[in-house]
Amino acid sequence: MTDVLDRVRDHYRATGLTERLKTTLAGFGPEDQRLTPEQLGALDQFHTRGLAATAELAELTGITADMSVLDIGSGVGGPARFLAATYGCRITGVDLSEPFVEAARYLTERTGQSKQVSFRVGSALELPFDDGRFDVVLLQHVAMNISDRARLYREIRRVLKPLGKFATFDVVSNGGEPLYPVPWARTPATSFLLTAATTREAIEQAGFRTLTWQDDTEVAKAWIAQLRASGPPSPNLGVVMGPNFVQATGNLGRNLMEGRLGILTAVFEAV
Repeated sequence: MTDVLDRVRDHYRATGLTERLKTTLAGFGPEDQRLTPEQLGALDQFHTRGLAATAELAELTGITADMSVLDIGSGVGGPARFLAATYGCRITGVDLSEPFVEAARYLTERTGQSKQVSFRVGSALELPFDDGRFDVVLLQHVAMNISDRARLYREIRRVLKPLGKFATFDVVSNGGEPLYPVPWARTPATSFLLTAATTREAIEQAGFRTLTWQDDTEVAKAWIAQLRASGPPSPNLGVVMGPNFVQATGNLGRNLMEGRLGILTAVFEAV
């Protein structure tokens, strides 16, 4: 398990990320100029369909201002900042990658949300939080890197309050072997895809009841087609992913278009 975690951590090491972000964001104005989550949306939403997917997942989950929300695999913090700005809730992000957490804190300072949004380094398989702390847990494009799904979903259940909501937006296997590299893995060594049905079974066995279940593959394919036609926005996730960006995202699109992979949106209730 430690070897796998180390390989996943290495994949997201992103050396010099905060400095790259500072250089990129200079195009928006001086360092002391406040930015909005929407301005950062093209480079800080590390998942298919970007900001739109985060907004839809939050709406399905029913997030409100009085809720405490945990974003597992929070990356550079885009979803957390957007949700805090939109709903007024308090958000905690946890991520395995120290450079991602450092970058998330920097970007959150730039949006003036540091009192409302915080980030910690930690593993999804050993969350550094007390039992029953959160009203909502979000998991967006994270589970693909985790082989021990039973443990992952048990940890999520542990930190949720009774009747708390668990919302996931993830890539699932459709039975075909994916083309690599993809955004979450350079090789199969750090990619642990399940089918949608197996994912649902694992989550329900961890103590959840299904509230919402959507196959969003076609919506994702339409997004990929539009992106191919218009080209990526500037700045974009290439700032975070580095030189692997074009090939990895290209393969993700091809895997979706060829039916090798699918996209799942689901919301569960802790029972």
